Amino acid sequence: MREKRVLAVLLCSVLVFMAGCGTGKGEQKTEREIFAMDTIMNLTFYGDSGEAAMKEAIHEIHRLELLFSVTKSDSDIARINAAGGTAVTVEQETYDLLEQCKSYGDETEGLFDISIYPLVKLWGFTTENYRVPSETERQETIKKINYQKIELLPDNQVRIPKGMAIDLGAVVKGYLSQKIMGLCKEQGVTSAIVSLGGNVQTIGVKPNGDSFVVGITDPADGIGIYGTLQVKDKAVITSGIYQRNFTQDGKTYHHIMDKRTGMPADNGLASVTVIADDGEKADALATALSVMGEEKAKDYQKKHPEIEIILIRKDGNFWQSAGAGMERQ
Repeated sequence: MREKRVLAVLLCSVLVFMAGCGTGKGEQKTEREIFAMDTIMNLTFYGDSGEAAMKEAIHEIHRLELLFSVTKSDSDIARINAAGGTAVTVEQETYDLLEQCKSYGDETEGLFDISIYPLVKLWGFTTENYRVPSETERQETIKKINYQKIELLPDNQVRIPKGMAIDLGAVVKGYLSQKIMGLCKEQGVTSAIVSLGGNVQTIGVKPNGDSFVVGITDPADGIGIYGTLQVKDKAVITSGIYQRNFTQDGKTYHHIMDKRTGMPADNGLASVTVIADDGEKADALATALSVMGEEKAKDYQKKHPEIEIILIRKDGNFWQSAGAGMERQ
């Protein structure tokens, strides 16, 4: 199962980059493909400073994986989870991101919640030992989920109740892509595209002056291209039910959990794509809007016109906000 999922991610990433990375004459191109944070990452930078920026970007990827991993025992997040209700001193960067995650929770009526990890684990999505838990198990686990109980104390100390566990998986790749964009700009890179497991973010335009073209994965098979976008200086981040799922007794269950029911979100949406200036915010919102459902997602976008969204329904149809600009393939 794991091999099949990694292959799907790889194929998706290749399709995105075939669409997105034209070259320009005389423009140096620096490319890398690495595996980190349990996903395949493709980075392409243009210009003379691309190699220097690439070295910094790869270092940053590995640094943040060590800092934020939920499975590496010495990471800030793992230490918080293992503390049994006592306070843990963390890096300023961790503290600040946790504070921002709580803010995203407030902005989305609690539907973005980094304390949902015990529920994801209950279903086996953290180990791929999949199972459908009983109603009793789900209700007991729901009691452990409440991002508002994450205490951000003075001197960079963090405390969560015993039995709670947090995971930054729903925001960390967007946070990382935003960091990489910042590093590139500091190095003087004016044209770049990165795909972190399908989370795409760009700087500028292609060296030939054209916009980057980003493919939106078809949720029907998780591999093909449903539509394309022309983007400049944008993050394009998708949360889809095809990304991690399993089938039991003829029914398919996916990883996008609704903490209100303890079940995978079931609202007719197959994927949600958020287009925004900030990768971190786009990543968080893609998850939250997937749980909200179509009408509330539309309402949210109307109140937050700084983002654009594309909603692909399970029946294959779609809706997009006025400025999204997806062309159906």
